[in-house]
Amino acid sequence: MAAINEVTDLSFDDDVAIVTVDSPPVNALGHHVREGLYQAFTEASGADCEAIVLICGGRTFIAGADIRELGTARSGPTLGAVQDAMESSGKVMVAAIHGTALGGGLEVALCAHYRIADPNSRCGLPEVKLGLLPGAGGTQRLPRIIGVERALEMITSGEHVPAPECHRMGLIDELADERSLRSDAITFARRIVAEGRPSTLVRDMKDKLKVTPGLFEEFRSSHTRRFSGFDAPEMIIRCMTAAVTLPFDEALEIERSLFEKLLEGTQSKALRYVFFAEREARNLTDVDRSVVPLKVHRVGVVGAGTMGGGITMSFIDAGIPVTVVETDPQALQHGLDVVRANYDRSIRRGRFSVEQVDERMGLVSPSLNLDDLSGVDLVVEAAFERMQTKTEIFARLNEICKPGAVLATNTSALDINEIAAVTSRPEAVIGMHFFSPANVMKLVEVVRADQTSDEVINTVMATTGRIGKVAVLVRVCPGFVGNRILAARRRAADELLNRGVMPWQIDSALRDFGFAMGPFQMSDLAGLDLGWVREESTGSTIRERLCELNRRGQKTGAGYYDYDENRRPTPSSITSEIVTEFARRSGVEHRRFDDSEIVDRLVLGMVNEGARILEEKMAMRASDIDVIWLNGYNWPRYRGGPMHWADQRGLRTVINGLEAMAAEEGPHWEPAPLLRRLASVGGSFGDA
Repeated sequence: MAAINEVTDLSFDDDVAIVTVDSPPVNALGHHVREGLYQAFTEASGADCEAIVLICGGRTFIAGADIRELGTARSGPTLGAVQDAMESSGKVMVAAIHGTALGGGLEVALCAHYRIADPNSRCGLPEVKLGLLPGAGGTQRLPRIIGVERALEMITSGEHVPAPECHRMGLIDELADERSLRSDAITFARRIVAEGRPSTLVRDMKDKLKVTPGLFEEFRSSHTRRFSGFDAPEMIIRCMTAAVTLPFDEALEIERSLFEKLLEGTQSKALRYVFFAEREARNLTDVDRSVVPLKVHRVGVVGAGTMGGGITMSFIDAGIPVTVVETDPQALQHGLDVVRANYDRSIRRGRFSVEQVDERMGLVSPSLNLDDLSGVDLVVEAAFERMQTKTEIFARLNEICKPGAVLATNTSALDINEIAAVTSRPEAVIGMHFFSPANVMKLVEVVRADQTSDEVINTVMATTGRIGKVAVLVRVCPGFVGNRILAARRRAADELLNRGVMPWQIDSALRDFGFAMGPFQMSDLAGLDLGWVREESTGSTIRERLCELNRRGQKTGAGYYDYDENRRPTPSSITSEIVTEFARRSGVEHRRFDDSEIVDRLVLGMVNEGARILEEKMAMRASDIDVIWLNGYNWPRYRGGPMHWADQRGLRTVINGLEAMAAEEGPHWEPAPLLRRLASVGGSFGDA
């Protein structure tokens, strides 16, 4: 075996050359890997051999580009040069895939004549998730193997396709034994040579490029909702259209040009920022990560309501048994019925089989007795959002649960220090703020109280990852991080109401910005009467007036909007009259606001509150705030999060906007001191 460089080797097994890449952790196509591949293929092409096998060491095949190199000056051979060396080698070329072949990794494999794979591996072109398209021929070669329609879906979704399915659709030519991929690949290469199979380059295949008239237009229209706001899917469709209508080299130039355009665009920069921000959220700089997490074998959930049921599903989906405790047998049964109904919908959609659902439901142990939580490793309390209720439960859990058990509350705003104080083990108490619906939403705000131990923090962070959630560590303050910023956005929205702006214009402006819904649609969905008490209502706010009229949101058929039998909203003349009345009484100037002004007000209010949160050290990083809003509140991913948005806008511009608002609305709009400090030195939130 000869070392080509520090990450690539070239060896020979008689008549087969073996190119091996081993560049932990994922064999990304950085300049050392590209350089090694180029030299290895060049040498193997001139050697006395019949075939070349490309295989990777470690846990995966080439899992994509080195994202850190995107948008920077690159050294060494380009990926295109590596592909040219493969396609011009004159030898039978076999790619041996294990783990994942993603992005540039799959584009390399597509330059081989044949592909063999471990049956547990996956293939995909996920560049769309970074606001990009495959820039090394993926939009040109993939449809030539699997057909245009399937390639369209695969590339625009970025899905990772299991090897058996790849084999069925022709992307993989042979499945190997997972224990002997190397030897199977060598044997496969020899068999190809012995049988005289054709060594046709994928770029020269044309049979599967035939499409039915109108395919691309139909694909666009059927995916309008999924593609809304994103630039990359349309660019991918253009590249695929070129694949069908133009010679390979001309279409490849179009792909490269559109790739560069996306790479320099704001969306890809934001999505690459998100990629790193979500990984950085796991980096707990002030927690001792050497403290080993506790083993969580069984979980208890207190409460079988909407949140408790969703939390239960999150754990049993990951194969973790759950004991669910309720005080009322009817409430317990109703909660279990809702969980089962959710799974039944998944069965009808083909997501789960009946057997898979039965297996999950078999992991649930219903109970009416808190004592049944004595043996669990982690309890998540999801009872009514009232301090007295929660402290009573935690006082009982303190008596019941075994030493070392983690005691977590799902509260969205209450003081966890106060909850911890009723126990004799405050170090075991922590917040796990799931977002509704908990079985769907990815975010969990992990809220550490003043005395929460590093062991408990590490346990909850690890367990949250185990159930497929995105965990962000924050500290205790009213509303924590996400809801505190949400409240700031709502204050800005209410100020606009006081100036006569209608709820539907505000909601529409935020939808156009990229949110699924605006603040008033969100209120109608949640229910305007959350926290409202009729006996204490004075009609002093628009919300109170609506509740007094029994306009409490979608559940009553009316709130800020009127709703039909299918819960479709329309602007309400009643709400319009109430808003106009309150605006007249507010004593502030009424004027027209365009949508960009509305968005600026709402988002600037969020950014300013985020700056205060950072200054108070309630969040570890600005990027953590963005991760919370991306995964808990559906901030449009292609905008990177509110703090990233502010950095891209420029902090001096943000301050100017806030100062203008302070002059108009009052001192509560004054820029946070952190904002001023960062702007004074030309800094960004990334420097905070």
